[in-house]
Amino acid sequence: MNINQYQNIFFIGVAGTGMSAIAQYLQGIGKNVSGSDRYFLPDTPNETKEKLEAEGIQCFLQDGSGITSETDLVVVSTAIENTVFEVQKANELNIPILKRSQVLALIADSKKTIAVGGTSGKSTTSAMIFDILQYAGLEPSIISGAGLTSIIREGKIGNAKVGKGEWLVIEADESDGSIVQYHPEIGLLLNIDKDHQEIDELMKIFGTFRDNTKGLFITNRSNRLAAELSTNADNDFAVDKLTKAGFIGTDFVQNGLEIQFSVNGTKIKMNTVGKHNMENALASIAVAHRLGVSFQTCADALIHYEGIYRRHQIIGEKNGVLLIDDYAHNPAKCAASISACQPIAPKVIAWFQPHGYGPTRFLRKDFVEEIAAVLRPEDEIWMSEIFYAGGTAVKDISANDLIEDIKLLGKNAFFVENRNDLVEAIKLHISEPTVLLLMGARDPGLEVFAKEVFEKL
Repeated sequence: MNINQYQNIFFIGVAGTGMSAIAQYLQGIGKNVSGSDRYFLPDTPNETKEKLEAEGIQCFLQDGSGITSETDLVVVSTAIENTVFEVQKANELNIPILKRSQVLALIADSKKTIAVGGTSGKSTTSAMIFDILQYAGLEPSIISGAGLTSIIREGKIGNAKVGKGEWLVIEADESDGSIVQYHPEIGLLLNIDKDHQEIDELMKIFGTFRDNTKGLFITNRSNRLAAELSTNADNDFAVDKLTKAGFIGTDFVQNGLEIQFSVNGTKIKMNTVGKHNMENALASIAVAHRLGVSFQTCADALIHYEGIYRRHQIIGEKNGVLLIDDYAHNPAKCAASISACQPIAPKVIAWFQPHGYGPTRFLRKDFVEEIAAVLRPEDEIWMSEIFYAGGTAVKDISANDLIEDIKLLGKNAFFVENRNDLVEAIKLHISEPTVLLLMGARDPGLEVFAKEVFEKL
């Protein structure tokens, strides 16, 4: 199979982040792309639909009208079931149906690909690599899981861009196992932490990712599990001076919303927060340097890095409260997100909405231990009830169970079942200055929620 054999491609669920990125990329390389989504409703404005159509992607209601005998290929996300009418119509017309990850694998095979893997930091690091290579004049392409602020400013969704160069940057997702389908020229492994699956299974998946990498494999030797999969320490990176690696990050300092550190003697300054972002930047520098980009050019590019959508995104400051919105949703990400906000203010009030009853049950102990470990005496963690996206989940756990567990560890933990009651509930807990950190994923209403919280402050 080859992506070049398909010209008229239809996406079912085209408004999803992963789907819209691939759709835009394929349209950008000259394919005739169209799609439907259940969020497209008659006579109802939809920003994603408008931006897709501005790129030349025709959008339809999810009623089958967009699939015709001229359609060469239908692409579905993992959330689309065989009972969906459009899938049945594609089958009746004998149109091939591929999953999003299969199409991304075909695209990756058609380019020199840098695949970014790991349980945390994939979107951010992909964006940093893209920014460095673009600044260096390599004109890369990107297919990302989140919108880059620099591309969003162009009026686009921001999660894809087609460049004239030979390199393509993609995220390699382990949550659905699709990472094993890619055979990149460069494979990058950021970290391995418990998320979605047990560690033993993750090690197998990431091990296959390493074995499938055709050229350079780069790992984070500061992460114990990732280091076990290393193939050559000289290509790896670390934030520990005592760890053998070709790229060492040192002298980390965070001043408010800015971080500074050094990489092999070159000073780096960035408008972002958190030591985890030093690791992400270090990973991007390791990739770029192996492609011939100098440390100084990397530094010059990263000082202009603008971030990505809902990754420590500053919503605004009001009445002594700085509101930050973040996509953190697993134990390691939540802990890192809270830690990154602590140098900004003497108090952090963190709010988290877990998603999925199964994942919350699976990670309960890890959430409790990792969040409790980073909270300072003055910090607080608040949670609202678990986001339920539908299906047959057994609702035998509540976010309040996690809150009660954290309380037993002597931390300030509070449950507010309905998130719309959050601002009123925390008013007496705010002492200027305070960072209010919102964390959560998968729920499409979180973007609006952040704006509503800011209005109520």
